[in-house]
Amino acid sequence: MDIFENSFNDKVIIPFYKYQGTGNDFILIDKINHPTISLPSDINLIKKLCHRKFGIGADGLIFLQKHPQYDFEMVYYNPDGSQSLCGNGSRCAVQLANKLGIIDDQANFLAIDGPHQVRIQDSLIYLAMHDVSTVQAIENDHFLDNGSPHYVHFVDNLEEIDVINMGKMINHRESFQNTATNVNFVKLEKNNQISMRTYERGVNNETLSCGTGAVAAALVASEKGYISPIHIRTMGGELKVSFHKQNAVFTDIWLIGPAIQVFQGQISIS
Repeated sequence: MDIFENSFNDKVIIPFYKYQGTGNDFILIDKINHPTISLPSDINLIKKLCHRKFGIGADGLIFLQKHPQYDFEMVYYNPDGSQSLCGNGSRCAVQLANKLGIIDDQANFLAIDGPHQVRIQDSLIYLAMHDVSTVQAIENDHFLDNGSPHYVHFVDNLEEIDVINMGKMINHRESFQNTATNVNFVKLEKNNQISMRTYERGVNNETLSCGTGAVAAALVASEKGYISPIHIRTMGGELKVSFHKQNAVFTDIWLIGPAIQVFQGQISIS
């Protein structure tokens, strides 16, 4: 009998881990050591697992699985079943892969946007991002795609912003109907620091942190004179982004921050 099947009630028992990266929390499932677990074919299952009242509760669902050319592959789902790159989720996946002995302190893994290099140093996860060559100015705001689409809106009163309603409004603008976007509200601080709050597409709500959003905000802040590395304060903790900029092209981009296991358990799926 498969170890994840219960012959008495025809339910599947799935072991999982729960991780958070600066308050961005994820369900992680290890398909490398448990290859009989299948990727979900029903988005309702994804929604159920991520639901904070009727499931485990998370900002996303992550599967670690084998890949012939990389140390592992990360398959990521937003709570609504859509897929994209997730920066904080990637860092959590790396931390779990290290805990399970799949990788050491350096690795290469595959995500939906292609391969990524990572390293673990001083209890922090360093995630290499792909180069960014296009930052679109939209009046006083900016839009870019770094594996996930991001709209960056600068504000002075970050604490007073209605992130959910303003995020929905910007996300639903005509120019973004074909590609829903994350919306980052960013305040420029002193000493090369910025603060941000994010409305995340797929979650359709404010999250405590967004890794790809932090990268987007840092790159756009460089247009305002900020230099690498830039420290980003989110609602759930602090991240750092380093990069090299030349002729409006960003290379050698790294997202740096912690990833912490919250708990692990099993869930029964009908």
